[in-house]
Amino acid sequence: MKSSFSEIHQALRSASRILVVSHARPDGDALGSTLAAALWLRQEGHSVTAWNEDGVPQKFSYLPEAALITKPSEQVQEFDAILVLDTATKERLGKKVLASARSSLWLAIDHHVSNENFAHQNLIAPSSPATGEILAEGFLQEKIAITSAMACNLYAAISTDTGSFQYNSTTARTFEIAAALVKAGVCVGEFSQAMYGSQPRRRLELLRHALMHAKFSCDDRIVSFALMRKDVAALGTLPEDTEGIIDHLRSVEGVEGAIFFEELPGNQVRISVRAKTLSFDASAFCQQYGGGGHRMAAGATLQGAIDEVETKILSELCKEISSIVPKPLNS
Repeated sequence: MKSSFSEIHQALRSASRILVVSHARPDGDALGSTLAAALWLRQEGHSVTAWNEDGVPQKFSYLPEAALITKPSEQVQEFDAILVLDTATKERLGKKVLASARSSLWLAIDHHVSNENFAHQNLIAPSSPATGEILAEGFLQEKIAITSAMACNLYAAISTDTGSFQYNSTTARTFEIAAALVKAGVCVGEFSQAMYGSQPRRRLELLRHALMHAKFSCDDRIVSFALMRKDVAALGTLPEDTEGIIDHLRSVEGVEGAIFFEELPGNQVRISVRAKTLSFDASAFCQQYGGGGHRMAAGATLQGAIDEVETKILSELCKEISSIVPKPLNS
C-alpha cells in the first residue's frame, strides 16, 4: 500500500517497540536516515532498536549518536513495527536482519526507483535525491521537532547521496531543506570536514590502485575497474573504502558509463554502475541481473568468476550505451 509520511507516522503511534533498519553495506543516506528516525521515535516515547547487518563503518563514526546502530541480535526479536529505510528489497537488509526481526507491521520509506513495495505501507519517492530528504520533509510538514543530532544526520544523508549537492536529482527544495537543517544545528564547515576531509591512508592506496588499473573500452566510452580479493588483502582495504572510487573514474572526459567489479567470497561479483548521461538508465541495466538502484547509480551481485563476469558485463554495457547514447561527432 502506498502511504504518505503522515499515514506512516500515524501507524507508528500505537507501536511500543520499533525496529529501524536499512540496507547492508550502508552508505551515508542509510545510516543518517536510520539515526534521524531512531532519534525522532525515541523522543516520541517509543522503545527503539536500530540495526544494520554490517553495523556502522568506521568512516561514519562521526555521525551523532552513531552507537545507537548495532548489528542484529543473534536471537529472534519481536517488534510492534519495523521501519525500513533507504532499501529497495527485503533481501538487501541482510540475512542476519531477516533471520532475527519479526513483526506483523512493516513500513518503508525509500527513494529507489527499483523499490518492490514489499512493506505493508510504503512511502516511495524516486524523485527525491535521498531518503534523508523524504524524512526531513515529513518532519517539517508534521512540525516534528528536529534536534541538532537529527539535523546533522539528515544533512549527512542528503549531502552524501547528492554527491555534495551535485547530482541531477538535487532541486531547489533540497537546498531549502538543507538550510532548515543548518538552522536546526548543523555546523556545515566542521561537519563537512568530518564527512569529506578525514580519510584513512588505505583508501588513498585503493584509489591509486584503481587509477593505475582502470580500463577503457567501447571506444573509451566506458571506464571500469576490477578489485580482486587478493588485492583487498594486500591493500588492507575495508568494504567501506570502495564507496566513491567509481566516481573518480566516471569524471573522465568522454566517459559515458563507469563500472566497478568487486570479487566477493563464494564465486560472486558485485557490480556498481554509474551513468553520466540521462540517456543511459543504470538501474534498468542492473535490474536485468537481479539488482537495481537509481537511474544514474545502481548495482547488482552476479554469480561467476570475476574475469568472466567482467567480460560479459562490459560487452552488454557497451551494446546498451552504443544503442541509446549517440557517439560524439568529434570522437
